[in-house]
Amino acid sequence: MSPTALSTLERFGTALADPIRQRILLVLMSGPSYPNDLLVHIETSQPNLSNHLACLRGCGLVRTEREGRRVRYELASERLRHALEDLVGLELDIEPGHDTIGQSP
Repeated sequence: MSPTALSTLERFGTALADPIRQRILLVLMSGPSYPNDLLVHIETSQPNLSNHLACLRGCGLVRTEREGRRVRYELASERLRHALEDLVGLELDIEPGHDTIGQSP
């Protein structure tokens, strides 16, 4: 197992560990977006969104492009888009008692 493979999985896991980052990635699967547009889809504050976008950028999952005073965010690659599509399309065989992940008891 290569150190690069482990690093990639660790970065991907870090990105997916937070529900806000999950939502950002899902929105960006549809195409590039600006922070104000992301806020329409994601219930959080602007500073919190900025922190999560910085995390995703630092993990290498999103990239930015400056357009004047605005910054546009997009997935880092088409391969990442395909990987996310495959991931959300998985059919999971969830064991009894594990069906409440991410929900309050």
